[in-house]
Amino acid sequence: MLKTNFLGLELKNPLIIAAGPWNRDGESLKRSIASGAGAVVTESIVSDALLDVRPRIACDANGAQNIRLYSDIQIESWEREMGIAKSNGGVVIASVSAHTPSELVYLASKMEKFGADAIEISVSNPMGEGLEVVASHANVVYEMTKEVVAAVKLPVMVKLSQNTTNISKVAKAVKAAGGSCVSAINAVRGILGVDIENAQPTLSTYGGISGEYIRPLGLASVATISQTVDIPICGIGGISSGRHAIEYMMMGASAVQVGTTVMLEGRKSVERMVNELEGWMDSHGYTSVEDIRGKALENLKSFDEMKIEPAVSTVKSVPCTENCDKCRVACLYGAITREADNVVVDSNKCSGCGLCTFICPAKKLKLEW
Repeated sequence: MLKTNFLGLELKNPLIIAAGPWNRDGESLKRSIASGAGAVVTESIVSDALLDVRPRIACDANGAQNIRLYSDIQIESWEREMGIAKSNGGVVIASVSAHTPSELVYLASKMEKFGADAIEISVSNPMGEGLEVVASHANVVYEMTKEVVAAVKLPVMVKLSQNTTNISKVAKAVKAAGGSCVSAINAVRGILGVDIENAQPTLSTYGGISGEYIRPLGLASVATISQTVDIPICGIGGISSGRHAIEYMMMGASAVQVGTTVMLEGRKSVERMVNELEGWMDSHGYTSVEDIRGKALENLKSFDEMKIEPAVSTVKSVPCTENCDKCRVACLYGAITREADNVVVDSNKCSGCGLCTFICPAKKLKLEW
């Protein structure tokens, strides 16, 4: 049911463990493969390994911020690490990052020689300015992709940044350059929070925000790419359940990558997400992940296509949550009042904004036309 052909590679399921320190070396990659993931992506490999700052990772209930840069393993040492990673089989995608096409070609060619099954080019870095500029320039991404595609015989995927003015244009450049796929999105530049008692940001510089915070951005990016360019997409951002993976696939993704959840919950989370995905598909009569892909896109319109409908909120017969007054307090138009243990909607005041249908914990309110 979950078998997926992705980039010409046969995966046992569409869940891929993303690039990150959890995939920092051969042993880590080997453990990630053993977790049941369909494929794994190496931590981003660069020409000159850098030492890490300390501390470099912070998290809260909704996600994480990290200022980890790249792999600290020199490129030549990856021959040994890849041997370890693939010693028991499995699909390994090599993530490479550089500022110039020639440097990317060097890294990608080395990783092809060392046994990588595909290449992922990372064209952004939330910690610095240089690569964020690259991610916004379709012509630069085109040249980088074109050179790597010409140099290797492997599928080439390009990891796009949400911090760009036109992600569709960049995705089109990848396709025009011969890229096999785009992955979207990378972590988003941000600051997790501030300790106001000590006037101290959570980490002392800008970093990559990941997790729950960025899933809406990831979904929008995948949907936008799906609607504008015919190229496979690997969805990334805030995936912590099988349902989240389905959301991305319904927006057009062929596979998804998980990272922050693996970091915070361990690799056992992969098996849970795979089981959730399979269970949902089975209960809804799907026999292939391809049957899910793009299912929600037909219901996604541009704002100009939206029609003004005479919708109003109505009250269902389910009981209110005890001591709950959320819908009345949140109603922007004063259309909801409470009468004893029930709520009443004044249809003359209700403008059909829909907020109450989401804020009600009992799902007592719904829009009707």
